[in-house]
Amino acid sequence: MMKTIELAKILNTDTEATGRGLFVLLNLGIIESLANGGISPLDATRLFYHADNCQFVKEKLRDKTADEIMGRGVQLQDLFDALPTKEAQQEFQRELAAIRSLCLQLLDQHELVA
Repeated sequence: MMKTIELAKILNTDTEATGRGLFVLLNLGIIESLANGGISPLDATRLFYHADNCQFVKEKLRDKTADEIMGRGVQLQDLFDALPTKEAQQEFQRELAAIRSLCLQLLDQHELVA
């Protein structure tokens, strides 16, 4: 059984900027794994885009972009439940691109890159 990533433990850092930076890097890794088929949308939800992490992002990071990233991640599996396979795969790729873009925006907004 796959363990979950607990943002509350990982992002317990001295600065919000460091926490957001780690949040973005984790997301980009998850998105890359999803795009390459390394993990499934269901696994990504169980591993990372779960309720505890969504709550942590909402309460501790308090950032609309971060919250949107988590919201989109939570819904990835739903695409395959609600749409025919071909449409779901196309929408899945669009959502991954949107999450990737939001991650880069978050880096840019908070000047987290050196």
